[in-house]
Amino acid sequence: MLIKKVFLVVLALGIQLSYAQTKSTTESPAATPIFGTRPEVEETVKTKGSVTIKGKVINYTATTGYMLLRTEEGKLRGRIFYVAYTKDNENDLTKRPVTYTFNGGPGSASLWLHMGVIGPKRIVMSDKGDALTPPYSYTNNEYSWLDHSDLVFIDPIGTGYSRAAPGVDKKEFQGYQEDIESVGEFIKLYTSQNKRWGSPKFLAGESYGTTRASGLSNYLQSAYKMYVNGIVLISAVLNFQTINFGIGNDLPYPLYLPSYAATSWYYKKLSPELQAKDLKTLTAEAEEFAINEYATALVKGDKLTTAEYNSVVKKLSFYTGLSEVFIRQTNLRIDLPQYNKELLRKEGKTVGRLDSRFTGTDFNDTGSSTSYDPSNTGTISGPYTAGMLSYMGKELNFTSDLTYYTLGGGVGRWNYSNVQNKYLNVAEYLRQAMSTNPSMKVWVLGGYYDFATPYFASRYVMNHMGLRPEQAKNVTFTYYEAGHMLYIHMPSLQQMKTDADLYYKNTLAEIK
Repeated sequence: MLIKKVFLVVLALGIQLSYAQTKSTTESPAATPIFGTRPEVEETVKTKGSVTIKGKVINYTATTGYMLLRTEEGKLRGRIFYVAYTKDNENDLTKRPVTYTFNGGPGSASLWLHMGVIGPKRIVMSDKGDALTPPYSYTNNEYSWLDHSDLVFIDPIGTGYSRAAPGVDKKEFQGYQEDIESVGEFIKLYTSQNKRWGSPKFLAGESYGTTRASGLSNYLQSAYKMYVNGIVLISAVLNFQTINFGIGNDLPYPLYLPSYAATSWYYKKLSPELQAKDLKTLTAEAEEFAINEYATALVKGDKLTTAEYNSVVKKLSFYTGLSEVFIRQTNLRIDLPQYNKELLRKEGKTVGRLDSRFTGTDFNDTGSSTSYDPSNTGTISGPYTAGMLSYMGKELNFTSDLTYYTLGGGVGRWNYSNVQNKYLNVAEYLRQAMSTNPSMKVWVLGGYYDFATPYFASRYVMNHMGLRPEQAKNVTFTYYEAGHMLYIHMPSLQQMKTDADLYYKNTLAEIK
């Protein structure tokens, strides 16, 4: 009898231990579980938080952890890490939107939009966007979009803590189509598991994330019959031909010229006549030259007359501040590495790619390209990585023994087999989605000092999608005096909040 009682006690204790090991959430603020060691378990942790936006306190629940991707037979394929914020005490989810958010790369985690502009916390930077002295910190984000929408930040496989399952080749996720399918499956699963099919839905992406968002807008409709209300394209790239400098592809040169002009204006390298203009007037003037005389000259190629050639040389020098001798050496084709190295060569400085407002120094001042991007490794990488990991451990109660891949570390060669021997262009997928879903609103945001995805290139692509007038009215453009990460510039962050308020208000007002 005694042996039987002992057996029952041990059995009960074993059941409790088994339950404790497989329990997926914790409400205890004192708990600090270490995740990442049990790939078959969908581990999440829930915490409570609040943020004050425009004087109003928003109480929310944060869910941090993994969504498991499986085959229909139940075999584990991968684990996608995410952080979701849902406003507390919302009884009618049909009126509360949800915004699915991601960054780009490809190979970037979502910490940039998460901790820069959209989420309830933000990294502390200078008003210009300079990194402060380490250790870095974060603060409450009074410019968060959480007052308008619940937020889900997604790290695709190979970014953040997201990984392919043991025995599964990560190449199954690392390509345009593969990425669309896996992120699309995550969105379907989250929408179903959290009963959000009846909620208004938005996609928000930055950089390659805009490529993903455009593809997803069509994929979600065709694969799952999921129609979204709006897409936010931050620092957009939809057609890679517009940013790929190469022999035989003259398209990027006129599309980059307005950003060259803006940067040369910023560093006071232009004539007094142009320096006296405001930035918007200057870039509008450079745009006119770019799409008219300059684009025509590039199309003519070697058939340009001497007079035409000389005229273009003078005007390129006029709008860039570079010497006529240098421009002749480029044969009217100033690629980005050349510009970034040449503009401040006499001062011994180089210009940033992600944000041309930042400068760096190379080993020497020769050569035709820079050795690093001072607006990336020298500005944002350290503060955002440290801030994100600190925030997760301190407030989201989530730590892991895995490396958190912020950009590139977990992703190998990206597969573009779907566009073999041509440029990836997702604009047509976006057009198809807009045709099928005529109420979908597209908001395109760009920075004048962004050399990674220049603002004029994104407008060019949108203007070549073949949108009908009734479709074109659903597209809104806004530009900021910032670079690729618009929000590190405090005035731009503040303006983005004002613009986001209007975007959500106008889009949701059409819901009957």
